[in-house]
Amino acid sequence: MTPLVSRLSRLWAIMRKPRAAVGSGHRKQAASQEGRQKHAKSNSQAKPSACDGLARQPEEVVLQASVSPYHLFRDVAEVTAFRGSLLSWYDQEKRDLPWRRRAEDEVDPDRRAYAVWVSEVMLQQTQVATVISYYTGWMQKWPTLQDLASASLEEVNQLWAGLGYYSRGRRLQEGARKVVEELGGHMPRTAETLQQLLPGVGRYTAGAIASIAFGQATGVVDGNVARVLCRVRAIGADPSSTLVSQRLWGLAQQLVDPARPGDFNQAAMELGATVCTPQRPLCSQCPVQSLCRARQRVEREQLLASRSLSGNRDVEECAPNAGQCQLCLPASEPWDQTLGVVNFPRKASRKPPREESSATCVLEQPGALGGAQILLVQRPNSGLLAGLWEFPSVTWEPSEQLQRKALLQELQHWAGPLPATRLRHLGEVVHTFSHIKLTYHVYGLALQGQTPVTTVPAGARWLTQEEFHTAAVSTAMKKVFRVYQGQQPGTCKGSRRSQVSSPGSRKKPCMGQQVLDNFFRPHISTDSPNLNSAAQ
Repeated sequence: MTPLVSRLSRLWAIMRKPRAAVGSGHRKQAASQEGRQKHAKSNSQAKPSACDGLARQPEEVVLQASVSPYHLFRDVAEVTAFRGSLLSWYDQEKRDLPWRRRAEDEVDPDRRAYAVWVSEVMLQQTQVATVISYYTGWMQKWPTLQDLASASLEEVNQLWAGLGYYSRGRRLQEGARKVVEELGGHMPRTAETLQQLLPGVGRYTAGAIASIAFGQATGVVDGNVARVLCRVRAIGADPSSTLVSQRLWGLAQQLVDPARPGDFNQAAMELGATVCTPQRPLCSQCPVQSLCRARQRVEREQLLASRSLSGNRDVEECAPNAGQCQLCLPASEPWDQTLGVVNFPRKASRKPPREESSATCVLEQPGALGGAQILLVQRPNSGLLAGLWEFPSVTWEPSEQLQRKALLQELQHWAGPLPATRLRHLGEVVHTFSHIKLTYHVYGLALQGQTPVTTVPAGARWLTQEEFHTAAVSTAMKKVFRVYQGQQPGTCKGSRRSQVSSPGSRKKPCMGQQVLDNFFRPHISTDSPNLNSAAQ
């Protein structure tokens, strides 16, 4: 190479360097993040941490999107202030709950993790007040993983009856059996391994167990936490979207206190459940109101409305001249002055449940020892309401004649020859699951003056009314039985108009029926968690 060519090559290389270094702020931030991740990865080779796996990938994706710093916690001081204020409030205001007492008092890490696991599964989409009695009964019956692993599915379903989402109890027992039979009785210690090894344990449950039971500094996001974060950082985009979900998990990981991760995560959930509620938040009682972007937005809008901010643009807002931010309220759903902070989060889009119909019959016969017995059959071990007991049912037929024929054939399969003329249509019951709105057309058939049926095929059983109330039956079947009872001679008629209809007149329920209504009232009408869950 000639000297001239050599000099020109060096000059060209020098000229290229500044141009290669020029980039957007997002690109620099991404490069810096990548360097931090490489450093964290090298450290994690000596001591693996599940929180790395939970937080790293979302950060990489989110940083590629258009996100204004307005929606972030931008310095250590702000994060520290948030942690300190929230934990101080939690220490003073936290509710005294049985699973918290167990987690604090239990010295054995596996039993502590099991106690947290049970509570977190039960609390999915179910209110705290409802869970307390179920949790207490569960832990009294099965205080250890080994106890639960040795239980039958029938016992699990029976204790879970009325709590909803019955697959949760089944998966909880499957997980306990796996821990006992395959993991030597020891719970996985990190969020990553909990999620990998235990059936039915997702990202949130794994993080809750790892942080509360084992002190791992990993953030969690449930419906309550999502609502708090969306308001604190004024995130108005769809919380069910990938972008927003990843950002919320990133914020939760950034905020979690490494010294008290379990308490911090419970404090965030407690704040959403008791103060930062879905419809009537108690902003004046919020320990982090000074850091809340939604609160600041409300105050700004009030000042603008009173013209106090005319010409004053010092109030911070989200990059007004940078175009549409992907975390702000969408243009199609602008700020509603009447909602205040409830503008955040935006309600997640949700498909309506599909509608299905079924015909079911309460078959009653005199008991051998007096009283009456009703026939129940067991559902398959997979699918909706797996393993639970129900009244014999068939798919709804539009023709009444075909419907009665199909239902009678189903009844005779279980109980032998039956008098078709006694089959009566009593009314309808509507019960909504997360993805199905199911209408039960309720029939009744009372056997009188016949020899009681004493033998039935496997998968069927005769129960007294008292046994029915404690059996592993769904809330929907209890509604069906209420309709049947209300149509029998000597019983008071009536039911809740919104859920049960009958051919007879609609009179105000008598006191006895009101007691039954309150007892059987379902605690929840959906079957899967989502970011807009009701406050616990």
